Amino acid sequence: MNNLIINNHQSVPVSSIPETNYELFLEMNTSLVADHPERHCVLYFGFRNADTIRLICCIADDNNHNILVSSSAVKDGAVLDSFTSRHFSFEKFERELHENFGIEYSNHPWLKPVRYSYNRNKKTGNIADYPFYGIESEELHEVGVGPVHAGIIEPGHFRFICNGEQILHLEIQLGYQHRGVEQLFLDRKKLLQRTILAESIAGDSVIGHTTAFAYLFESLSDSYPGNETLYSRTIAQEIERIAIHTGDLSALAGDVAYQLGNSVFGRLRTPVINYFQEWCGNRLSKGLIRPGYNPYPFNKALAERLISVLDAFEPDFVEMNKEMSSLPSTLSRFERTGMLKKEQLLAVGTVGMSARMNDLVRDIRISHPYGLYPQLNHDPVIKHHGDVYSRVQIRKEEVLQSISYIRSLLNDIPESEPANDKHLTLKPDSFAISLTEGWRGEICHAAITDKNGDLLIYKVKDPSFHNWLALALAVRNNEISDFPVCNKSFDLSYCGHDL
Repeated sequence: MNNLIINNHQSVPVSSIPETNYELFLEMNTSLVADHPERHCVLYFGFRNADTIRLICCIADDNNHNILVSSSAVKDGAVLDSFTSRHFSFEKFERELHENFGIEYSNHPWLKPVRYSYNRNKKTGNIADYPFYGIESEELHEVGVGPVHAGIIEPGHFRFICNGEQILHLEIQLGYQHRGVEQLFLDRKKLLQRTILAESIAGDSVIGHTTAFAYLFESLSDSYPGNETLYSRTIAQEIERIAIHTGDLSALAGDVAYQLGNSVFGRLRTPVINYFQEWCGNRLSKGLIRPGYNPYPFNKALAERLISVLDAFEPDFVEMNKEMSSLPSTLSRFERTGMLKKEQLLAVGTVGMSARMNDLVRDIRISHPYGLYPQLNHDPVIKHHGDVYSRVQIRKEEVLQSISYIRSLLNDIPESEPANDKHLTLKPDSFAISLTEGWRGEICHAAITDKNGDLLIYKVKDPSFHNWLALALAVRNNEISDFPVCNKSFDLSYCGHDL
């Protein structure tokens, strides 16, 4: 095959990525994922190169623990046969290419803008005129929610088509807060500025995104972290998982009017988040992860404090989950609500919890391992019904699993290591891709450097980019009153999508 096989967190010369004609490029990449659940597209993007647009597609092979990279150059203004017509999981990647470069597709089923970004190819049209799908019928009605709605939830518009209380169709339009994050990575020239930018991609995934950024810059500069840095990053990522999953359980309890669960889970989240304040001076863990070195080495005092936090947290967390799972009133709202079949998950290309809720094993910690996960022998939590209750159970079991991992790691705290050069020098004409498993799922950062070793392209993909469509499909045939609990059970990121 005309592709390059690389590993997670590996950098290669851009020239080593094979370039083929578009027809072969299309056939090769769509055949890699067709009828192969162990493979999926982690990134598909383009950039201008002289009078052409160079397309780069990265397919993860979870069984072989590698990534297949290929490319093709197409003329500006080309009309192409779409990947999406052969495998629907490419639909949003191609919509983004259409928006950014004006690439037209002859047979894309849903060619609408993704974000209405300020630097999109065609400035005509605006987000207020988004072409929502509609059905003409006297028996049906539309319900619009947002983009300003629901307290602290970020801006997004949800357009429901309903028959009475039953949802027939949901279309989700985001893009209201597009910040141009990827361009800002190019505009900012200092490593610290870029690191702070990575920390700001999504406030509930600071560790997930900043870790992906750090590994990427380290691979592009051949500066690999020592065991003590890997240790701290692994612990931090699992603490973030515990905190956010617990907060989501609180919100899910609130959505079904179980106020005791809402209050207790909310209380339990607080000391976990506050632990980051004790470790690095910030409750969201900003400042904790830095490329090339560890600014806040983990030590015995931090370990003792973390053990005391977990000892107080764990019994109350277990008891509250037991109570919530024994109540018919909560189970009636969780079970068989917002269901998706495995076939739908594969078609959409879901990742993370949204895949693992129904027999689809997608977890970067085992498929493309990094940090200290290999020595933890990570075993992904898999459920089998694809409903809200499956997503609740995954959160519960992953919290307990994370506690177990942290307790194991605390038995052997590594010695502090001297810091590497903080001013990492990026290699010229290089490409690298970095995958981490955030609490939502697969986070991907990729970059290309120019001949001077500066950033030419920077791409970010939050797991929400894959999973928003799964939410839209999950609510079909449910009552509209079930939407809040379905939405929170996925808990997808608006800012992580809008970038």
